[in-house]
Amino acid sequence: MTRITHPAFAVPGAMDALVALGKASKEVGVPVRLLELLHLRASQINGDGANVDRHPRLARAAGEESEERILAVASWRNTPYFTEAERAALALTEALTQIADATDPVPDKIWNEAAEHYKEPELAAIVLSIATVNLWNRLHVAIGQMADPDS
Repeated sequence: MTRITHPAFAVPGAMDALVALGKASKEVGVPVRLLELLHLRASQINGDGANVDRHPRLARAAGEESEERILAVASWRNTPYFTEAERAALALTEALTQIADATDPVPDKIWNEAAEHYKEPELAAIVLSIATVNLWNRLHVAIGQMADPDS
């Protein structure tokens, strides 16, 4: 049982804005299955059980065929399942998600590595996508949103 109605539904126009934001970040050419893995990683860090449950299904629906990759997202540094470009995006996801934990939240090394693999519009879409999932995570955690296997 959530504490309140989901804010995206309680505030007129909020859901439309959030959906539009998510859609825009998926239209630049970054593989949606990668964005879903990034969403999974941010959701793991933020303790958002609803999205930890949801994003593996969305990754599969977007074409992710490797169960190993989905299961290994939390320990991506210690697995052989990700390309260098994906590793750069995962590192950026962690940095942008944990901004309160460091004096230099997104070090140049992490940013530059991502910039080596992605053109500016792709990198912008990745940053926007990470920011958006962090917003969803915070909404879910605030209201006590539980995982829903039917969503």
